[in-house]
Amino acid sequence: MTTMLILLVLSAALLHATWNALVKSGGTPEFTIAAYQLVGGIVCLCLVPFFPLPAVESWWAIIASVLIHNVYYFTLSQAYRAGDLSQVYPLFRGLAPVLVAIGAAVFAGEVLGAGTLVGLTLISFGLMSITLLGNQLGKISPAALRWGLLTSVLIACYTVVDGMGVRLAGNSVSYILWLFVFEVIPIGCWLLLTRRREWLGYMRSATGNIIFGGVASSMAYGLVIFAMSLGAMAIVSSLRETSVIFAALIGTLVLGEPFGRQRVIAALLVALGVIVMRLMQ
Repeated sequence: MTTMLILLVLSAALLHATWNALVKSGGTPEFTIAAYQLVGGIVCLCLVPFFPLPAVESWWAIIASVLIHNVYYFTLSQAYRAGDLSQVYPLFRGLAPVLVAIGAAVFAGEVLGAGTLVGLTLISFGLMSITLLGNQLGKISPAALRWGLLTSVLIACYTVVDGMGVRLAGNSVSYILWLFVFEVIPIGCWLLLTRRREWLGYMRSATGNIIFGGVASSMAYGLVIFAMSLGAMAIVSSLRETSVIFAALIGTLVLGEPFGRQRVIAALLVALGVIVMRLMQ
């Protein structure tokens, strides 16, 4: 795990925390998510002529990832409706790296060393502890817990699919661009058919935030996919989920939320996990 890879994924984590905070605070979650994906899709569509098509062998992954992502957007919206950002976000982002490690081992033959597994476990437990042990956040509702766990499974699914697909694509940027071009189609068409006036009205009222969030959203996951072409999926996933700590910092510094003892403990566990993975490579 090189320093460049760590910095790349931590940058993605910061961008991810930023756009998720905007989704939670932006009103109707599916309107915000679809608007962000529309911006990302338009930007990527402008760039595809400058890159070769992804290899035929990778198109199954692009199609599968588009479908999984759109189900994920639905469960993500429901999770944000059922629980607070500080409750559900650490839960589904913390559990995902463990599920990615299992999926990568089963489907891609990526078996991690003992030291890496220890580091990954520290990161995941540290992140989930904000929800599971943070009494100051209140008890998480059964609905929020169910949606959060389902969202975790979907995060792991699309991460493993994209990790495999980008390695088959021949050009990692091409894979990223075409994924984002197609990703908005299902959710965009659904909103145009069912809630067109409301969605278009939302986009007109929050154009600046949508452009910023759309670029941040696409860059966040684009960097992660690129990183998975360079390193193990589970390691990239665990580093990406440090976005939970960035989200806590954003809440404290920007929104005035208390950081809390449990968030300090979580941050220390995450930092220790990263150090362990770095030293044991």
